[in-house]
Amino acid sequence: MRISEVAEQTGIPPRLLRYYEEQGLLVPERNSSGYRNYTVTDVEVARRVRQLLDAGLSTATIRTVLPCLTERAGRLAPICEETVADLKREQVRVEKSIQALTASRDAIATVISAGDSASFPAGAHG
Repeated sequence: MRISEVAEQTGIPPRLLRYYEEQGLLVPERNSSGYRNYTVTDVEVARRVRQLLDAGLSTATIRTVLPCLTERAGRLAPICEETVADLKREQVRVEKSIQALTASRDAIATVISAGDSASFPAGAHG
């Protein structure tokens, strides 16, 4: 099937599908004219890539773990032991990012609360 059909089925724009290919995440066949020919398997891979990107994984990590994932009961599941370790490292990285963002949010909230709007002189602007 053509890239436009895959885009329609997955909701992934053609530009992103080409990016997935550039990153080695998706490898559609090419016909004699050089046009991409996607299979049903390619559609599933594209959906998995999108799901993993949405989960915050980098394309480099996805390239590593993608071959070791399968779908079970509508969810991605690892089938290789090293994939579990890779995903746990990613989970720790995401948790650290959440902690850093939470600290930033709290620092901003502190600044905002210190600047009670009633304490600003009339006509003062930031």
